[in-house]
Amino acid sequence: MKAGIVGLPNVGKSTLFNALTAAGAESANYPFCTIEPNVGIVSVPDPRLDAINALINTQKIIPAVVEIVDIAGLVRGASQGEGLGNQFLGHIRSTDAVLHVVRCFQNEDITHVDGAIDPIRDIETIDTELVLADLESMERQIDKVAKKAKSGEKEAKAQMAIFEPALKLLEEGTPLRSGDWDAHAATALRRGGFITIKPVLYVCNVDEDAAQTGNEFTAKVAERADEEGAGCIWISGQIEAELSEMDPEDRGDFLEDLGLEEPGLNKLARAAYSLLGLQTYFTAGPKEIRAWTVSIGAKAPQAAGVIHTDFERGFIRANVYSIPDLQEHKTEAGLKAAGRLRVEGKEYVVQDGDVVHFLFNV
Repeated sequence: MKAGIVGLPNVGKSTLFNALTAAGAESANYPFCTIEPNVGIVSVPDPRLDAINALINTQKIIPAVVEIVDIAGLVRGASQGEGLGNQFLGHIRSTDAVLHVVRCFQNEDITHVDGAIDPIRDIETIDTELVLADLESMERQIDKVAKKAKSGEKEAKAQMAIFEPALKLLEEGTPLRSGDWDAHAATALRRGGFITIKPVLYVCNVDEDAAQTGNEFTAKVAERADEEGAGCIWISGQIEAELSEMDPEDRGDFLEDLGLEEPGLNKLARAAYSLLGLQTYFTAGPKEIRAWTVSIGAKAPQAAGVIHTDFERGFIRANVYSIPDLQEHKTEAGLKAAGRLRVEGKEYVVQDGDVVHFLFNV
């Protein structure tokens, strides 16, 4: 699964992306600086890996990852093809969630496409373009489905029952994610390729002075996010760019001097992972301790299939324990003696943070 970084030109998208993925130098300071999307595989920081390793020796530790796509800056009129808008909108459609970078810093040396800093206006500019793109797509799809529905086709009638209220929302200028959809309807809209049904995390790009506490701009974005049920974090692209160029041993002192506990990109990676509806389970042994990614609600055989399809096909059972129990009983033998090594079957719903050994037979 992947998340796309979007926003107006010159808000700091590529700076954050490059720092997040160590993908290269900052882009030039002008609109449309990223013609094709850059893709990076980003590790999700997780202290639980170290907690397991403190009690289980291993040769290597492998964190979970999320795929991040840096999409070129949208501009007003993108839904009508302005600024290579059709290409950019197509790239957004291929992602599972949206990281909307919003400029929340003043800098006279970096031009804003609309001349002044106003994060809410910027959000509305992007939302308008995405809603218009979805509206055009919805009208095309309804034209096709309506004919089938009139002829009595059951599946088409069910689609129309979803598309008609969705069309009304879009005509009002409202993103589809604001609708009250059940799981079936939300899945149908995602399969329809609609952009505004995707979950959104607002990423406020601030200057160094606001990295700890945010500022008046981030407060406005946070209020907007709360109203629409979106996520919101703030991060300083300036700080993250500097950190990405430092030797790892120097980063701790730099962050301490700024009063920060960790790089903001750690927070962003975790938030993106959560936004995608993902969770982590672990496998642990002498060869590797590894974080595996599954959707929230996945059952044990599905989780086993993430490792290998044979594991899912031949699933027998799962031996499961928690990290707090491991910390208390120290070894898997200790867990077993204390009755804390659980045996779970095919209907077990994997929990975030489980440590699992799968037994299978193919």
